[in-house]
Amino acid sequence: MSNKLVLKPSSTHPITIEKIDRRITVSVGGNTIADTTQALSLKEASHQPAIYIPREDVNMSLLERSNLKTYCPYKGEASYYSIPSGARGANAVWSYETPHEAVAEIKDYVSFYPERVDAIS
Repeated sequence: MSNKLVLKPSSTHPITIEKIDRRITVSVGGNTIADTTQALSLKEASHQPAIYIPREDVNMSLLERSNLKTYCPYKGEASYYSIPSGARGANAVWSYETPHEAVAEIKDYVSFYPERVDAIS
């Protein structure tokens, strides 16, 4: 049994998830790593929105699982992936593989740090 703190979104710490109604691509080193029309935008409190892309629309063969794990009391434990094609690629991608119930929609999705890829468009 886990003793990690689990918090639910609230008026003081809101989390909203919305479908993005356009095509999203992610590229690094001339390779398109992701291409989807099913992306989600997750906006948490005062943070910038994060774009989440379904794993099925990501070329996971271009990523390497990292040993890094972090924990968010609102979303759960995040696993990370690196993009081996560049120095900026270390831990450039994260995923909540078993997210908390409040953000269950992001299960089987990944998100990219914009500053660690060439473009998210």
